[in-house]
Amino acid sequence: MIHEYVLYILGRFLQMTVSLFVLITIVFFTTHLSGDPVRLLLSINATREQEENLRAYYGLDKPLYAQYVKYLWNLSRGDLGRSMTTDRRVAELIGQRISASFQLVGSAMVVAVAIALPIGVYSAVRRGRRFDRLGMSLAVLGQSIPVFWMGLMLMLVFSVWLGLLPTSGRGGLRHVLLPAFVLGYSVAAGILRLTRSSMLEVLGQDYVKLARAKGLSETTVIWKHAFRNAMLPVVTYFAILCATLVAGTIVTETVFAWPGLGQLVIDGVTRRDIPLIQGLVLFIGSVVLMTNLIVDILYSHLDPKITYTQ
Repeated sequence: MIHEYVLYILGRFLQMTVSLFVLITIVFFTTHLSGDPVRLLLSINATREQEENLRAYYGLDKPLYAQYVKYLWNLSRGDLGRSMTTDRRVAELIGQRISASFQLVGSAMVVAVAIALPIGVYSAVRRGRRFDRLGMSLAVLGQSIPVFWMGLMLMLVFSVWLGLLPTSGRGGLRHVLLPAFVLGYSVAAGILRLTRSSMLEVLGQDYVKLARAKGLSETTVIWKHAFRNAMLPVVTYFAILCATLVAGTIVTETVFAWPGLGQLVIDGVTRRDIPLIQGLVLFIGSVVLMTNLIVDILYSHLDPKITYTQ
């Protein structure tokens, strides 16, 4: 068993490494096809000599394959390069924004779980009734309402009209409430629907019927027997969602001027900052791939019936 476990981890780690290498290669060549960033960095009155000096400084005067080899060599040493607009290390810029993005994502997931799990469970228990229809309506609204529109409307009500919450920026609890709710509600819909469908499947199992036949309370049957066994797909989806949300906060961070990685992505794209874009995509891709690996490894701990095979 231990031998199979180790082989499985090594195999998944190898797959992750290959996926990351493919991602690095695609991002490198596509960013270099987007145009000449030097013309954006210099004024229209810049001389040809200034352009050539700037290209040489960032290594853009070399053939593309030579730039690619150098980029891989720098990555192997943990060097993500320097931003072309601020001349600061990309790793340093990302490090300054990580805590803000993680704070927003963490708060949003708390909101999502608080909304989705209880409503999803009781929608399954009361299938076809008024509560179930209300829960599904909330899920549809969460998937239908644009994030930027919801953010602007909540900002109008709670910040402009009522004056209860700040409109933008990062600070204390009051600053994170609106962006966390907007982002959390937008992802709660998927968790809610998955929780409901998983609970419906579990509630029809024989062991749940047996628990009810033994005279156990409905609360015990739902939360001790059914809920725990219905959580495997929900936990998997939740873990992957947390990772992808790191990249999916761009709209929310823009609306609320939240200083996270999403804002950094916008800055890199608009300024055509190639090293910054490459570093951000590499970091976000690594987080997603690592989260998938961790979820796969933890599968057997969540469900003993799952075995590790290649």
